Amino acid sequence: MAKTPFLVASLLVLGNAVFLQASFPPSLITDLAKIVMDNYCSPEKLMGMREDIAAAGANTDVLNLPDGESLAKVLTDGVQTTVSDPRLTVSYQPNYVPAVPPQLPPLPPEQLVAVLQTSIKLDILEGNIGYLRIDSIIGEEVAEKVGPLLLELVWNKILPTSALIFDLRYTGSGDITGIPYIISYLTDAKSVIHIDTIYDRPLNTTTKLLSMQSTLGQTYGGAKPLIVLTSRNTKGIAEDVAYCLQSLKRATVVGEKTAGGSAKIQTFKVGDTDFYVTLPTAKSINPITGSSWEVTGVKPNVEVNAEEALATAIKIINLRLQVPAIVEESATLVANNYAFESTGPDVAEKLRERLADGDFNMVVSKESLEAKLSADLQSLSGDKSLTVTSGTGIAPPMEYSPEMYIELIKISFHTDVFENNIGYLRFDMFGDFEEVKPIAQVIVEHVWNKVLHTDAMIIDLRNNIGGPTTAIAGFCSYFFDGDKQILLDKLHDRSTGTTTDLLTLGELTGERYGSKKSLIILASKTTAGAAEEFVYIMKRLGRAMIIGETTAGTSHPPKSFPVGESDILLSIPTVHSDTAAGPGWEGAGVAPHIPVAPDAALETAKAILNKHIGGQQHATS
Repeated sequence: MAKTPFLVASLLVLGNAVFLQASFPPSLITDLAKIVMDNYCSPEKLMGMREDIAAAGANTDVLNLPDGESLAKVLTDGVQTTVSDPRLTVSYQPNYVPAVPPQLPPLPPEQLVAVLQTSIKLDILEGNIGYLRIDSIIGEEVAEKVGPLLLELVWNKILPTSALIFDLRYTGSGDITGIPYIISYLTDAKSVIHIDTIYDRPLNTTTKLLSMQSTLGQTYGGAKPLIVLTSRNTKGIAEDVAYCLQSLKRATVVGEKTAGGSAKIQTFKVGDTDFYVTLPTAKSINPITGSSWEVTGVKPNVEVNAEEALATAIKIINLRLQVPAIVEESATLVANNYAFESTGPDVAEKLRERLADGDFNMVVSKESLEAKLSADLQSLSGDKSLTVTSGTGIAPPMEYSPEMYIELIKISFHTDVFENNIGYLRFDMFGDFEEVKPIAQVIVEHVWNKVLHTDAMIIDLRNNIGGPTTAIAGFCSYFFDGDKQILLDKLHDRSTGTTTDLLTLGELTGERYGSKKSLIILASKTTAGAAEEFVYIMKRLGRAMIIGETTAGTSHPPKSFPVGESDILLSIPTVHSDTAAGPGWEGAGVAPHIPVAPDAALETAKAILNKHIGGQQHATS
């Protein structure tokens, strides 16, 4: 089947209607199509249109419409559908008067500045926050004329501020040659920045917009907080400015999604008729994103109603002004307290570098600051335990009755005795020694005694996420004899500069399992923190066989440090295991003796113990 020309196809919807004969010339569609082909800003979207022009000219049915307005609407629907661009419109205007772009009158610079000041609003808000509203962006020619006066009357008042709110909510007009001026004054002038690329179809030119190598007067620089306010009325060149500053990560855009206008719109007369086609003849291509703000608009970093944008911006800036002190205090805390002395200062220095490079310039809320700081600390240290939280206070301890403790223990521990009298013990978190101590007898009666008299034991820590390490010495002690004290580990605390010997305990609640019976520990990549310390000790001392996966490689439980005067808390691992005989488990995890998938670990352990115990029974029979 022959292809129906795509412009024609969109117009043939009226083919079955009956209209009065009109006097619109047959060349109308052909002339319209040629204008679009020769001037539309994205020629790649017009593939195949040239072949269809002849067929379009032969379709005269659509011209039998009763009036020009109806035909203009049909033609608009046709070209918009063809090119998939709502900016293309056809109008019927017998009394058309070309729109004349607003021109500033030929006045002396002093009077010209007075005119410009009617579209500029300047204020210094509380906290030394600058506020600058510009309703029309001037171009290069005007800037050259009035630059020194604008510098004196406007810019020099903005320079001393600590942060700037640049209000483009009401900006609907402007000159594209003014973009380099704005970007240059709001960034560092150390090097030339490629701001934007403008392709002009009728002129067949591609122009790179670059920041200025030098400026009249001082720039605002690239370090101080900058917020751009937008609304649905922000249009055209103002959108380009907002998009460029956002793409450069120089500014945070707050407000509503912008209009989605065009870099350049032109209107053309169609042949000798009273029809006119309006279409974008130039397009903006951002060198960073490779895309544009046109049609789609600029999406704000923080989307709020236009009326709320200013108040939101002030909140963001007040937070941003605290960021350097918070980051610096965090860096100092890590440098002085992180468990590994060789790592802490290096992490701190790199964090300071990120602050200086503007990595925190896009923080918009306390939550985003905490997330950013946590992500940076973890990526720089490789330690997921180094993190930031809000200071919400410590919850009061829960009051449990003896019956409630028993039910809690039943839920927290799982025991079983398998074939050949193999004990099985699973728990998914270690408790604090001081909290466990009062209920130790209850745990012994309802958990420990169920597996105590088995011939071998499997301890399942595949889902154990850690917890305090204060109970590790006591738990390890059950698996060694009580006739001598054993050094389990040496714990170095960087924050206090102390080293503590972790020793087995001489007195325990309940009986020991002893050092003679076989012990297997199941581990996985979920096994973390205190559970890793237990696995590490039992493996290093040769007391247990480890089956499963390498453990998570986290750290000893962190300590919480308040960050300056904020309510942010920094959780820093300050303790590390003894590394005299080689690396500990922090960071690397504990590798198993027998690596198997977690879901196969239990059956593997049972098979090994059944074979071992069965062999012993056979030898003694």
